Amino acid sequence: MQVYGIDLSMEKFDVSYIDKNGKERRKQVKNNLNGISKFLATVPVDATLCAENTGTYGDMLVYLSNQSGIKIALSSGYTIKHSLGIIKGKSDPIDAARIREYGERFHDKLIIKEYDQEDMVELKSLYSLRSQLVKARKVLLAGEHARSNVPMQSICVKKCTDNALANLDAEIKEVEQEIEAIIKSDQELNENYELAISIKGVGPVITTNLIIRTGNFKIIDTAKKAASYAGVCPFPNESGKMVGKRKTSPFADRKLKALLYMGAKSAVKHNKEYRLYYQKKKLEGKPHYLIMNNISNKMLRTIYSVVKSKTPYRQDHICLSLIHI
Repeated sequence: MQVYGIDLSMEKFDVSYIDKNGKERRKQVKNNLNGISKFLATVPVDATLCAENTGTYGDMLVYLSNQSGIKIALSSGYTIKHSLGIIKGKSDPIDAARIREYGERFHDKLIIKEYDQEDMVELKSLYSLRSQLVKARKVLLAGEHARSNVPMQSICVKKCTDNALANLDAEIKEVEQEIEAIIKSDQELNENYELAISIKGVGPVITTNLIIRTGNFKIIDTAKKAASYAGVCPFPNESGKMVGKRKTSPFADRKLKALLYMGAKSAVKHNKEYRLYYQKKKLEGKPHYLIMNNISNKMLRTIYSVVKSKTPYRQDHICLSLIHI
């Protein structure tokens, strides 16, 4: 299988591949519509592109590759770096060659990337915008709180801040309404959304984030994978005779983990199943954050359970197995 290694950047990307004569070839391509289209026209249909996952820098390449029927895989930079042993030196052409080597050696582990459907792209953009607006509102509120303790306050600053906060609140509400409209317009998205929010403690923000991160529960298709991705799944910490405490991995989606923690707090307060579990573990002397991590894990398992079974969560049901965890 012929593999093209691609090192992506914002304005261009470097390509490394082996030609029919067994010689390594390199080229540089502009990372825009015209440059990528010309490059893909020279790539054999049976070849596979392997690139480092650098976020939005690779979106155009993935989309046009899908349109051209050319397979493309995105791999983690950390995985590529640590799969090739000790390496020295760094430049864009060298990185492209290393990515190609990784693709050739681990071609059986490459996951072919397909660009999201239009609804999912719009949903991601709106959710990202909402996060930015909420962050801006948080910064303004923090500044307003600090200024409230000053003996002499500016009337102009107060007026401008209040106007800015009001505008941000209005924009956030409008974005949330648009997110809701997109979800309701798609039967499958809406069905999974309604099933997930039937669980007390799981609200619209957590559910939307999960839908985006998991590809509507299809790309990350099990609760175990989702728990590992969110960083709420402990892993063994053992070597020889040394047996340490199980730890969660630092390689996780911290934003999703934080949202799950907030959901777990709400669940403990409003959901008797989780409240009983929390109280039991507290009596056993377990640390607060360990218990909340376990509840976050349980929430994910419950979400995937109701989504897979297409059955809304029964709020009067107590899972006896949870009490014995």
